[in-house]
Amino acid sequence: MALAGASACQGSIKWWSRHHRSHHRYTDTDFDPYGPQKGFWHSHILWMFIKEDTKKRGKVDMMDLNNDPVVMWQHRNFVPLMLFFGFVFPMLVPGLGWGDWKGGYFWSTITRLVFTHHATFCVNSLAHWLGEESFDDRHTPKDHFITAILTLGEGYHNFHHEFPSDFRNAIKFWQYDPTKWLIWLCSCVGLTYNLNKFPDNEVQKGRLQMQAKKIEDLKKKLNWGTPLEKLPELTFEDVQSQIRDNGKQLTIIDGVIYNVDGFAENHPGGRIFIKSAIGRDVTNAFNGGVYNHHNAARNLLSGFRYGVLKGEVPSANKSKDE
Repeated sequence: MALAGASACQGSIKWWSRHHRSHHRYTDTDFDPYGPQKGFWHSHILWMFIKEDTKKRGKVDMMDLNNDPVVMWQHRNFVPLMLFFGFVFPMLVPGLGWGDWKGGYFWSTITRLVFTHHATFCVNSLAHWLGEESFDDRHTPKDHFITAILTLGEGYHNFHHEFPSDFRNAIKFWQYDPTKWLIWLCSCVGLTYNLNKFPDNEVQKGRLQMQAKKIEDLKKKLNWGTPLEKLPELTFEDVQSQIRDNGKQLTIIDGVIYNVDGFAENHPGGRIFIKSAIGRDVTNAFNGGVYNHHNAARNLLSGFRYGVLKGEVPSANKSKDE
């Protein structure tokens, strides 16, 4: 795996991991080596053309890798390993195998490196730009199936940043994540081990919290009627006066006064029932005495709010179960 990593020509295991850990710890800050807040192209590729300011390098724990003999061997010998496994070996296979040295150079080497580099770069750029925040919206990582295809499974990036200790990117069986399956298959033969999954209960909490936020944002775009605390208080006598003197079509349900002017013609049960409710408390009839009205009726009614009832309604003016 260390030799295969060298063939990608993306830095040693230690160098690559150091930047990636810094990216996770300092996401969207100046300590992020490829911070997306500096622009799409900066996080995609331009950050590699800028000399890193060591004073702004985010501190991360590298003790585990510093103590790994394979990692340190690859780090010390990275340049010759990269040149051989990244350029020479890919040409040798088709060159010695079937005499296609040009194919080995242009396809096995150059085209492969262009594709794998930009696929990796898209994890730093596209995965922070395209998609939705499925588990947390305080940072830029996003989830999108197009990014997953372009990056060979790294497109569920919001999950990856929210639960970085999880070996998966995608958690649904239909989501494209070949890396997850490779790691799992390797674990079956002992090449990988201690595969970590974040507790499903916590994952579902994050998803539910984001769904609740989206619902609240949608609710703010809808007219839910005047809040009850902003409505004027009217006595039953005031209601009768408004009907008598101003021609208002007022009815009372659950202590709230509604102005149903113009709704009689649209009432599904017939205009006669609306007319009979004017000036009366029809709470019982509305809540099951005649018909237990559904959400659509109650939501529509909220737009007709006129006031809040102060005091009692004479029993003669209350609807009874029928």
